[in-house]
Amino acid sequence: MQAVIPFPDLSSEILSINLFGFELALRWYALAYIAGILLGWRLVLRLVKTDRLWPGGRAPMTPDQVEELLTWVILGIILGGRLGFVLFYRPGHYLQNPADIVKLWEGGMAFHGGLLGVMLALILFCRKHRIALLSTADALAMATPPGLLFGRIANFINAELWGRPSDVPWAVVFPGEMAQYCPGWDQVPCARHPSQLYEAGLEGLLLGAVLLFLVYRRGWLRVPGQTVGLFFLGYGLARFVVEYFRQADPQFITPENPLGLVLHWHGYGISMGQLLSLPMVALGLGLIALARKRA
Repeated sequence: MQAVIPFPDLSSEILSINLFGFELALRWYALAYIAGILLGWRLVLRLVKTDRLWPGGRAPMTPDQVEELLTWVILGIILGGRLGFVLFYRPGHYLQNPADIVKLWEGGMAFHGGLLGVMLALILFCRKHRIALLSTADALAMATPPGLLFGRIANFINAELWGRPSDVPWAVVFPGEMAQYCPGWDQVPCARHPSQLYEAGLEGLLLGAVLLFLVYRRGWLRVPGQTVGLFFLGYGLARFVVEYFRQADPQFITPENPLGLVLHWHGYGISMGQLLSLPMVALGLGLIALARKRA
């Protein structure tokens, strides 16, 4: 018999309160966003207060500007993440039901869209205050891995974005009819890769640890653009690899294309997540090369 790990008895809600007939719930996913943003904010504050880490021994912005930047980043995450999900993953549905776009409580956020939203917010913020774009981007790159770590753990608790069917010893039996719908898989119950935890480990723990080491021990912030370049490169590679273990979104899966590849030929191809990660890898390599050339 296959050795599997049953899904832990976890609720997506931490607590709920009935207030004047309305049920208000605090969910793990919301807490993950809050914790990631707050921890990233504190990390950036610490960085800008340590002048020796920056080019010329001077941080690119003040603590007060970090406070304002936080608001811009939150808006970029929410608006970009939602629009990214709408455009990248379910454009047909939202074209027919445009009112559903604002229903954030029903879920649906795309990391790549949120990243684009933050990048736009960052450019506008730096132009407004006339501060160094690449150094500010380096600071935000340092702040991002904690949010990725907490967000992916919340995905696991919510039993969403699970992986492909697998018989590895650490495969998890996720609850729900969709998780147990595994065409062509003869193992019952159907266990899957905990791909959310793979991403938490690679994008959150590993990438965050590497960035911290290079910034505090190797002085990478003194070369503007180098740190954010490594973030783009590291995230793009991590996401590309994990996509081999992650279940594709249902709208991409057909009987002829069971893996849900968006570009495929004779069973080989890449998923939407991999397609969106390739520009990040190219951008990361380009930023690192440009930064070293300028240095």
